[in-house]
Amino acid sequence: MKRVLLASPRGYCAGVERAVETVKRALALYGAPVYVRKQIVHNAHVVRELEADGAVFVDSVGEVPEGAHVVFSAHGVSPAVREAADARRLETIDATCPLVTKVHAQARRYAERGYRVVLIGHAGHEEVEGTTGEAPEAIVLVESVEEAERIELSAGRLAYITQTTLSVDETHEIIAVLRRRFPHIEGPAREDICYATSNRQWAVKELVGAVDVLLVVGSRNSSNSLRLVEVARAAGVASYLVDDASEIDERWLAAAEVVGVTSGASAPERLVRGVCEWFRARGVRDVAEYASTFEDVVFRLPVELRRAERSAA
Repeated sequence: MKRVLLASPRGYCAGVERAVETVKRALALYGAPVYVRKQIVHNAHVVRELEADGAVFVDSVGEVPEGAHVVFSAHGVSPAVREAADARRLETIDATCPLVTKVHAQARRYAERGYRVVLIGHAGHEEVEGTTGEAPEAIVLVESVEEAERIELSAGRLAYITQTTLSVDETHEIIAVLRRRFPHIEGPAREDICYATSNRQWAVKELVGAVDVLLVVGSRNSSNSLRLVEVARAAGVASYLVDDASEIDERWLAAAEVVGVTSGASAPERLVRGVCEWFRARGVRDVAEYASTFEDVVFRLPVELRRAERSAA
């Protein structure tokens, strides 16, 4: 190995920054424990750090003591979850990414106007579960081009929406199939895949021509991190997902002169620094940014938290 090139942009997006900061500020304001429904973001390191600070992660609001504070994760929740929280008189703080909230609103609007809604996404992902819960009687899930070719839909009003963390290329292929088969299908004015997911995939596409192997720092349940691995492999470059430097297998790099490194939108930059140190410890001195793309998107903290902080002040 002679060189390590770092993709840019990489790492935390505005929605993840907002969600993690929400839990930290809630702990500072209310003290431990503060409950969080599901993982606040899909990164094992982030979850462990917040647990150490006093956050308690639960699978259901039914596990939260009545009247306690609970944070909804960045992936969003369905109306049924909100109703269950209200029934337990929980003090909720909604850290749903605003870009996911936009998709929820689209689902509701289409359903209210009598549309059958195709949701392009991955079954079991929390974002998909939350979006489907907005209009379960109207939404049908499509996960692949093959499913888009097979699905049978009525001749009535049709629309599509998408999960925010998908492969840009695969999603465009699925939409193309839906438009061919159902020419009257409608879609959002702007695509639902979030800016950070798109930017990180484009950064990988630019980087793979200059590297022999790509390492993606991210957890295995991180959809956007998995998509970065797929983008590199689709371009013919070997790519591996690692939670941190401890998971790097030197055999992956045996024939590589230049290694690329990027990270998913829920992976903190310190994990990338740890990977860089792993290479430096093995004699690699040339560690450099491949390109520098600046993202200036910032989301305000949840209104419930801002109001509580003002009251406390």
